[in-house]
Amino acid sequence: MSGSGRLRRRVGVLISGSGSNLQALIDSCATPESPAEIVLVISNRDDAYGLTRARNAGIATCTIDHTAFPDRPSFERKILSALSEQGVEIVCLAGFMRILTPGFVEQWEDRMLNVHPSLLPDYKGLHTHQRALDDGADWHGCTVHLVRPALDDGPLVVQARVPVLDGDDADSLAARVLVQEHRIYPLALQLLAAGRVEVKGDTALIDGLTGPLSPDAVSQPKVS
Repeated sequence: MSGSGRLRRRVGVLISGSGSNLQALIDSCATPESPAEIVLVISNRDDAYGLTRARNAGIATCTIDHTAFPDRPSFERKILSALSEQGVEIVCLAGFMRILTPGFVEQWEDRMLNVHPSLLPDYKGLHTHQRALDDGADWHGCTVHLVRPALDDGPLVVQARVPVLDGDDADSLAARVLVQEHRIYPLALQLLAAGRVEVKGDTALIDGLTGPLSPDAVSQPKVS
């Protein structure tokens, strides 16, 4: 329970790799006032370091190897079963390198978050940092959005911008963007878990304001 006595929203996180964004979520949810609690981390790879991060935090984990299933729907049914067993209410995608079917996504409509390393709707897909550099962009950044079936689509919740500097390459730009991902993903989860995100059509409203909002423009979530 949160420090105010209100039940926390139960969160499941899907990962495939090192889990640096997972760690940011774990750290944020460990605070007494958090309206969210991570109860399960699922990886499709048993060597994902994110599983170690979760275990170190006392969070339940499981590996569901996608190669053990004949198709995506059967793989996703196993994921759904694991989430259901833990009473998960919100799902966060944190470097989960599998494409989810529309059927799975629709079951979690407005309850599934993803972080993407660009200022959506620009640069959907892969290699976002190099593409921004190739275009001569002055600004780059990252976005947390509610997930829809289309790739990197859905109502935008929080964005953070970083300047593209002279001499930047894809790695240096990615490193600065990642720092901001670690800021905005926990914030977006806290906002959603606290009931401060309302979806109208294709737009997310945060405290009645049209998203995406800058993290500096959003007061820190409080649990009533």
